[in-house]
Amino acid sequence: MKLYTKSVFASLLMFSTCTAFGYDVTSGGDTSVNKQGANAYSLPAGNLPMSKRLDFSVGNSFFRNPWVQAPATTEARDGLGPLFNTNGCQNCHIKDGRGHPPEANDQHAVSMLVRLSIPAMTAEQKKAYIKDGVIPEPTYGGQLQDFALANQVPEGTINITYSDVPITFADGSVVMLRKPNLSITNLGYGAMHPDTQMSARVAPPMIGLGLLESIPDETLYAWAKEQKQNDGVISGKVNVVWDVLANDFAVGRFGWKAGQPNLMQQNAAAFNGDVGLTSNLFPNENCTSKQSICEQLPNGGSPEVSDNILDFVEFYSQHLAVPIRRNVDDPQVQLGQKLFANTGCESCHKTTVKTGLRENLPALSNQIIHPYTDLLLHDMGAGLADNRPEYLANGQEWRTPPLWGIGYTKEVNGHTYFLHDGRARNLMEAVLWHGGEAETAKQKVLQFNHKEREALIAFLNSL
Repeated sequence: MKLYTKSVFASLLMFSTCTAFGYDVTSGGDTSVNKQGANAYSLPAGNLPMSKRLDFSVGNSFFRNPWVQAPATTEARDGLGPLFNTNGCQNCHIKDGRGHPPEANDQHAVSMLVRLSIPAMTAEQKKAYIKDGVIPEPTYGGQLQDFALANQVPEGTINITYSDVPITFADGSVVMLRKPNLSITNLGYGAMHPDTQMSARVAPPMIGLGLLESIPDETLYAWAKEQKQNDGVISGKVNVVWDVLANDFAVGRFGWKAGQPNLMQQNAAAFNGDVGLTSNLFPNENCTSKQSICEQLPNGGSPEVSDNILDFVEFYSQHLAVPIRRNVDDPQVQLGQKLFANTGCESCHKTTVKTGLRENLPALSNQIIHPYTDLLLHDMGAGLADNRPEYLANGQEWRTPPLWGIGYTKEVNGHTYFLHDGRARNLMEAVLWHGGEAETAKQKVLQFNHKEREALIAFLNSL
């Protein structure tokens, strides 16, 4: 006979009760957890055995704790920079959650970064683009680092101002959207290329990533085929990107444009670009040939992030649990769910899918999940365009972000900034920025009365 604590028994009762009434609250399948408050995104998968929770905790320590300048007595965590965006992963993914754009008084972006590239013009650049997905800006590389070690020069300062964009509902209600205007000042290493393409990106939440990684490639291709055959308006596509370990192309899943194939590479790329740390996947420091700072200062060894550390961080990022849905029996939430479906939002924000078999990751295998994403690239219109391509993604295309757990954002992160650059200050603003393939759905939302608008937001907050 199994013995349960009172809290665990209550969780089991809640899961079974809600499922019995037809409301599946377990967005992450058996990995889901019943947790509210500031740490709602920070628990291990609910079905992760105790024997594996030490691995999760070790990965958490390397994700949470800061890295330091080399040389240091803390050899496992030295090698920071010399150019970087942050000294620890948790500073961007705050409480394993969502980053935000800089506030008016912030000197640094911290949980937002700026990608840089230039158009592929020459034959050599076009060949490099096929494998690398972008052509880095010649002086500053593929990402601006706005921090540097003490007494060193950072690459520049990220500045964002906003322009008002009014949008009107059918009943006359007006919502004032804000369009970001991005610029880089205080350039530390000379002028940028005149054709530099810039894209601001806030850190996305970490929950459920291992489940998204476990959705079979065949499912994504089937969704893309289904969308093309149905109406042609919704026409998602799979991004195909370079897998460093496999030394071959693979399906892209992670990042705002699905530019990374798996969590191991996503994590290693973040260590390199965000924290200035090398690994066996990315053995070169994040300086360009026009920056000598990396050669002049000591590093933390080669590699600075060992394969062992990468393995622990990968395991941690794979097993962060999705919290359960809330208020599913509320009539307002149920109305909002119907409106969400009727507007066509489910065409891209897929509600239900089954993960594949992962022999070494049984907690993530064969799970019925509700991520509200298809992981495909979609044209979102000129309003959201960054005009910066990445592999097969053009300047107007973005990967559908998962919506599970989105209603916890305020209590976890203390804000409600959404979309890739945090321009939306609430969920309705995020909806109203949709264009391109989602234009028809947005126009239906603009016909909603006040009650319907409130219901839609109540549903999203229930996720």
